Amino acid sequence: MRFGVGNIRRGLAVTALLTGVATGCGDAEQGSGAAEATATATTKVAASGGSIGADGSACELPVTFDIAEFWKAKAVDSASRKGDTGDELTDELAEALLRQGPVTMACEVDAKPAGKIGFLRVWTGKPGDADARAVLEDFVAAESGSSGAKYRAFKAGGLTGAEVEYVTTSELLEETKKERALAVTTSDGPVVLHLGGMDTEEHEAMLPAYELAKSTLEATA
Repeated sequence: MRFGVGNIRRGLAVTALLTGVATGCGDAEQGSGAAEATATATTKVAASGGSIGADGSACELPVTFDIAEFWKAKAVDSASRKGDTGDELTDELAEALLRQGPVTMACEVDAKPAGKIGFLRVWTGKPGDADARAVLEDFVAAESGSSGAKYRAFKAGGLTGAEVEYVTTSELLEETKKERALAVTTSDGPVVLHLGGMDTEEHEAMLPAYELAKSTLEATA
């Protein structure tokens, strides 16, 4: 059963109020340890539909992770999607869509076959000295209308990275929706996994797929 956007907003407001009472005026970016523990305990993880990232998989990446059952992965070949139209404006728009901050889109995992509207997208960058938090901060800063970013560290499969929750606001639609992303660094460069969604309701419905990817994340052998 899926709750309406109004119910979600009321639920978020109640959660925020209770968290504020419990934690007082602590640093919002760091968050409450108790609240994080509660979130972890109640997080749902989707059933696996297979793994991507390794050689021969739908998307060959510096990391491997499981995708949710029925979700469909497709590699994004940035070289073939830009620079070959002969139209400078069109090529610039293609470049803007494929690149965000220090990373370029490499893979899209489509939720539509599972009955949801949205993507888990994978972005990769060139090897360098930037740590995961810095990469993630640049990624969020490059997204139009982003605000309210809250960062935290995480570990999975021998990788240490950073995770962020934030919102984006569309001035055209006058609508705000939730976003989530994580970043890790590998010997082949940084990797960002981003979960958006058509709106906050769809985003919430797809979180188990994101948590599956996060919990199974490993560097490609």
